[in-house]
Amino acid sequence: MSLDSVLGLVQTALELGLISSLTVLALFLSYSMLGVCDLSTDGCFTLGATVGAAVAIAGHPYLSIPAAMLCGMLSGFVTAVLQTKMGVNSLLSGIIVNTALYSVNIAVMGGSSVLNMNKTQSVFSDMKDLLAGSALSGEYKLVVSAIAVLLVCVFLGFFLKTRLGLAIRATGNNPDMVRSSSINPSFTTIIGLCVANAFTALSGCLLAQSQKSVNIDIGSGMVTIALASLIIGETLVGKRTMVRRVLGVVFGSCLYRFIVAVALRFN
Repeated sequence: MSLDSVLGLVQTALELGLISSLTVLALFLSYSMLGVCDLSTDGCFTLGATVGAAVAIAGHPYLSIPAAMLCGMLSGFVTAVLQTKMGVNSLLSGIIVNTALYSVNIAVMGGSSVLNMNKTQSVFSDMKDLLAGSALSGEYKLVVSAIAVLLVCVFLGFFLKTRLGLAIRATGNNPDMVRSSSINPSFTTIIGLCVANAFTALSGCLLAQSQKSVNIDIGSGMVTIALASLIIGETLVGKRTMVRRVLGVVFGSCLYRFIVAVALRFN
């Protein structure tokens, strides 16, 4: 294998790893912090991809990002309400929402199972034009992905240190203590799942614009990939501080993608 092939493999793994790490960060918030196993991840990821693609195709590439995140928040809200207000088991509520989102995603795609974005303006195409002629002209996807992950990591680091963030972390550790402290655990669960699913939808939106196409199965297996990346990151990096845990999540996602890329390269 030549040096160019190795560098190309590493770059591709980093690009996919950084984009996927947004979903892993979402699972870190919902699973590790809240203690909720959200099985609607696959459908929410696809929802973010389809909404982001549809809005970008309509001529609004930058509006597609908040639109996808808003739809992800709505998905998280429905999942949380089923759990907290209707007494549905967390696993079952995730399955219900994931199943329902399949029909929603088909509707967003206009009844088609594939959306083509080859001639569509996106945040990646704009970054490519911006970096044209510079040393980073060939790494525009990596730059966009790194900026997105950096912003989300900074937000998550500050958010989990606020009173609301601490309440969310406490809800996952001991909901009875939270309830005795006059904090409504249902409210913290709803907020936590809304934020987590917004990250998942953002991940789907960026992947769709990165690969310039969306199919209805784009999110299949994302919850498994995210859980594997989360376990790898927490095992190798550790859980001593919040900053270390967040960085470990990103590292685990990139390492997972690199291992998969190497395995595929050597059949």
